[in-house]
This record gives sequence, C-alpha cells and structure tokens, in this order.
Amino acid sequence: MTSSPPHRTRRRDSGPTPEADEGLPGDESRPRPPDAGGSWFESARPLPPQRTADDGHADDGHGDDGDGGHEDGDGSEERDAEGPGYTLPPVPEASWTLDPGRRRSWVSRALLLGILLIQTAMSVRLSNTAFQDEALYMYAGHAQLSHLLYDTPMPKDYNTYFSGSPMLYPIVAAVIENHVGMVGVRVFSLLCMLGATSLLYGFSRRLFNERVALGAAAMFAVTQSTVVLGFFATYDAPAVLLLALAIWIVVRSDRAPAAVVLAAAPVAVLAVGLKYASALYLPSLVLLAVLTGRRNRARQPLLRGVLLALAAGGLLWLGMAFTDVLKGVQATTTQRAHGTEPWSELARQSVEFGGLMFVTAAGGAIAYALRGRMNESPLVRTMTGPGRRRRVLLGLLLTGTALLAPAYQMHLNTSVALYKHLGFGLLFAAPMAGIGLARLVGPHFRHPQLGILLWVVTLALGLTQSTWRFETWPDSTRMTEVVRQHVDSTGRYLASADNVPVYYTRDLTLQSQWTSTYGIGYVDKAGRLHSGDDGYRTAIADGWFDLIVLDGVATPDTDRVVADAIAQSPYYRLLGRVPFTHVGGTGYYRIWVKQ
Repeated sequence: MTSSPPHRTRRRDSGPTPEADEGLPGDESRPRPPDAGGSWFESARPLPPQRTADDGHADDGHGDDGDGGHEDGDGSEERDAEGPGYTLPPVPEASWTLDPGRRRSWVSRALLLGILLIQTAMSVRLSNTAFQDEALYMYAGHAQLSHLLYDTPMPKDYNTYFSGSPMLYPIVAAVIENHVGMVGVRVFSLLCMLGATSLLYGFSRRLFNERVALGAAAMFAVTQSTVVLGFFATYDAPAVLLLALAIWIVVRSDRAPAAVVLAAAPVAVLAVGLKYASALYLPSLVLLAVLTGRRNRARQPLLRGVLLALAAGGLLWLGMAFTDVLKGVQATTTQRAHGTEPWSELARQSVEFGGLMFVTAAGGAIAYALRGRMNESPLVRTMTGPGRRRRVLLGLLLTGTALLAPAYQMHLNTSVALYKHLGFGLLFAAPMAGIGLARLVGPHFRHPQLGILLWVVTLALGLTQSTWRFETWPDSTRMTEVVRQHVDSTGRYLASADNVPVYYTRDLTLQSQWTSTYGIGYVDKAGRLHSGDDGYRTAIADGWFDLIVLDGVATPDTDRVVADAIAQSPYYRLLGRVPFTHVGGTGYYRIWVKQ
C-alpha cells in the first residue's frame, strides 16, 4: 500500500496557515521520497488544490458556475504567492575541493612525520666505530680549535687535501664531539638529513601538490645515501641540507620580485664551502630559478636566473680570493687524480645505488610532460598550469641533474664517495619521482598496491645497502684497546687507516707521529728521499717505526709490501692478531712492535 501526497484543504473562514504567513514550508510542501512514485523533481511543483464537498456551497449558494470560478482564480493567486513547496539546492560540480585546506595540511604533515620517523629508525640502527673520514674531520676540528684559541701549530695543512673547507664543518663537529661524543656528531647529521627531507616536501608541494610531495619525501628518505649520511659524521649531510634550503628558497620565491631569489645565493655558496662537489649543482639551481619564475612575466624568470648566477659567482670568487681553499678545490675536485675503475663498474654501482629512484623520476617526468594533471576532478578544467614546453624542461632539468654525479665519477674513473654524491642529485630528481609514484597509483588511488610495491622495494634496497655500507670498515674497538697500551707522545707509528688510531689516541699522541699506508716520504740517514713502496721498505729496514698496525682492508696491496718488509727486518715482533668482522668476512688487525 502506497501513501498519496497530502491534500491541500482550504476553508473560506480559516485564513492562511501560519506556515504560509511566515514563508516556511509546512508538511504538505515537503518533497516526496523517491519510493513514493513519480519523479523526484516533480515535488518542486505546487500541488493542485483539492476541493472538499462543502466548498461548492460555501460561495453564497452558488455552484461551480458564476462566482465559483472567480473564487478559484483568487485561490490560485494565493498559492502562487506562497511559492513552490520545495526547491532543490545547488548541486556542486565536485564533492571535494582542490584548494588546500587546514584538514588536508594537517593530514599531510602527519604523514610526513611518519616518513621522518621511518628515516630516523633506518639511520640510528646503523652502528660501527668511526670511519677514517669521520675520525679525520673530528680530529682536524680539534686541531683547528686549538690553533684558533691557543695558537698551537697545525699538525697538517688540511686545505691541501680536504674536499671541504676545514674551517667550517670540522670545527662544528669538534664542538659537538666535546660535549656529546661521536654519537652526538652523527645525530647532528641525522637532523640535517631530516631537515633536507622536510624541505624536499616543502618545495615539492609548492611545485605540485601534497601527494607528489609525500611521494618524493618517501622515496628520498629510504635511499642508501640518505640513510647512511643520516648517521655519518661528515660534511655531506649539512651540505645536502643547505642545498635543499637553497632549492626551497628558489621555488618559494617564484611569485615574489626577482630580487628575492638572491637569498638563495649565500646558502648555496655555503653548501659549496662545506663540500666542494656541491658546486656541480649550482647550474641546475640557476636554471630552476628561471623555470619556476612567473609565467605571465616575460622578464622576471630570466632576471631571477641572472641575479642568482651573478650573486653566487661573486660570492664564490670572494671565497677563493680571500681564503686558502683553492688548493683543496684543485686537489680534491677540479684537478683530482684519475682512478683506474672502468665505466661499466661505475655504471653498475650507480644503477644499484640509485637506479630505481631514477627510473621512477624518469617515468614521472614523461608522464608530467604528456599530461600536467590526472584530472581527478571536473574543476581541473577551469585551472591553468604550465605549458607542455615548460613541463618538459622542468622534467629534464630535475631528472637529468641526478646524472651529474655518475658522469663526473666516470670522468675521474673512480667510485670514491659515489654513493654520497648520488644523494645530491637524487634530491633534485625526488619531485619527479613523487610524480612517478602518484601516476603509478593512478587517479583516486586506483592502484595503491603498485605504489606500495615500488616503495617497499626501495625501502628494502635502502635497508640492505646501508647495512652493507656500515660494515665495509672493521670495528676498531679491540684494536684501539691494544694500541693505547703501546703508544706515547714520542714514538713513531704506521697504520693502514691511521686517522682512526689518531682519533682514538688523541689524548696520547699527535697526528704528526703517525704515517698511513696511503703514501710516505721517508728520508734516510744519508738524506735521500724515498717514497711509495720503496719508502716503506727502507723505513722498516731502518727500524724507523715503533709500532705498525695493518688491517688488510684499506690498502691491501701496500699492506702486503709492508708485511714482506717486516718479515725481512730484525727490528719487529708480532704482538698479536685482533679479529674483526666486515663485509669481506673475518679479518685481523696485525700489530707489530719494535723489539
């Protein structure tokens, strides 16, 4: 049984209803439910009047003729004055808005916090004693502080072989190490890399949207270079942070006057001062300033690039002219000695350490060039965006920057620090990787399993590669315990990676007392200079060293030359072999003392 719509019943002596008088709909004016028959939109029409039996006799005794028709006309005018019984509200074209709101911002920030927590956990789980570079920078920082505060002589001229200014990061590391030890310096690196990931999210969100920004941060946070540098006491992490800050300033000032981009120049130059290899990415930063300028201004983008290039170039010239870093730049960067590793091996390592993220970024660049948006909402049709040419150029710039480090390393034929330098380029490519991840998932999260699979594989690679990286050098704890019992402030010592025992025995010895297996310049009793393998053989034959430590890992070829020379010398005896475990299996520190 179905219910019929309620009838309108009017009596001559009753007057208008209170609902009609106040302009409010009564029960009879409500729309019919969809299951009441007819069309839903028919309820917007006023229902025809229903007459009762006594309506025909209420008009002064007249029936349907005469005055009765006139009365019907008066009732129609009153009903028209009341208006329709129901009016449909305006229907929005989309059920959600593209404009960023407070809720979307807080949800996005909460997800970013989760990414940062994962990055933190992946970094702090790494554990090993100081790597030789970490030991060198912290010891150099202490030497610089002593020289500045107490005018003590410098043990070495660090400007000649440091790949970053010895007056910047080493001093900061030494100050932190004085208060909280080496772990505190590594935590400082962690904070720098967390800041870099946060800034990456910020400028990716500015360039695109929250989804792309979260994808970029998620991919970058779990790569080997990010995880390792996040718990590695070297100048790489603060250099990445400053480079990310420079990119953020360039992108964030896209709608500001052109002169605002000058704020990025000192930040970028400071990154170069921390690590000279950062200069490789300055051209990309200048081009990014051009591509992110106002699209409706013909001169503003080009002016941004010119101003940034002139400011950064001027600051670099001042740094070279009034400091002593030029020798270090030449020795470690522009005129660095070439290695012997083949291109195929360097290409393999580049693909292994950063290939998956680069392929994702390349896919994102192609998808972005073909279509600026995924058109998830009809509101997108009313929005404007960069044209295809600008999209193509932006994708080529960001993705292509990731190739600079492998290309330069192939030019030098060396894999030294390749995994670290890859992280600098992946910082630029990360926004395009975020687009690639978003397009893989599809509009309205159509294929979330594909995005999850890609990120989990990247996570697994980051976990295994970072663990392997921290096991490439031996744990020196037990070796240090033995060596500390046989050194003092007057002896002369030889070690495979001498920076490690120098750092751990800095309260007992000076760096000038130690010689490494990376090179020697020995002057014999006749005043002749011996270098290379001949230098080691002559020094050991003369009994020059009081203690010798070899690990067979840092310089295996030189270690064999030294071991053979020791076997032919009557001055030394084997004190013992201290075992350690690393990626190559089980090894031994062999320690000889002068007898």
